[in-house]
Amino acid sequence: MRGFEHLVRVGYGVLALLVNVSSVRAEPATVLALGDSLTAGYGLPAQASFPARLEQRLKAAGLEVRVVNAGVSGDTSAGGLARLDWALADRPSVAIVELGANDGLRGLDPGQTARNLDAIVATLQGRGVRVLLAGMLAPPNLGREYGDAFRQAYREVAARRQVPLYPFFLDGVAGDPRLNQKDGLHPTAEGVTVIVERIAPWVIPLLRQEGGK
Repeated sequence: MRGFEHLVRVGYGVLALLVNVSSVRAEPATVLALGDSLTAGYGLPAQASFPARLEQRLKAAGLEVRVVNAGVSGDTSAGGLARLDWALADRPSVAIVELGANDGLRGLDPGQTARNLDAIVATLQGRGVRVLLAGMLAPPNLGREYGDAFRQAYREVAARRQVPLYPFFLDGVAGDPRLNQKDGLHPTAEGVTVIVERIAPWVIPLLRQEGGK
């Protein structure tokens, strides 16, 4: 009889262990979307913002994930760097860095933008976060020389830190009035869908590394 009771206790213990392991595995990975108004969802309802739509897309791909909206309208690369410690409180495993559009609009020094982005990526990597750097283009009215230097800033950071570079966050959307709000700068809900569909294949491999941890 005692042997039977012992087996029952062992059986319950194994079952409890399996339940606990299952719970740990089910915990969603966190993706930090660090950016400006393009990430924040300027002019859109919360459910149509880039982080919300990306989360839906990643879940549809079978990934247990939550995407944190750390976008602040008007933010520059310096602003993103200044609030990075606060953003890291969510303990992300992956981060999408979408910053620099406002640097370009203000004609700020591309070298300084590069230094800010480099510091952001280095800090994230130091916390064990895998990074996707999203590139941006400068307004054409600032001239070719400035535009080339601005584009190169992203390339240099990606190469130095050995992180993937999504060349242009607004790829497929910029310049298309059907996909942009009246200001011509911020995507509509349809525009956000285009961005998400194009960038998701870059995010998914980062989440699948080490089981998305």
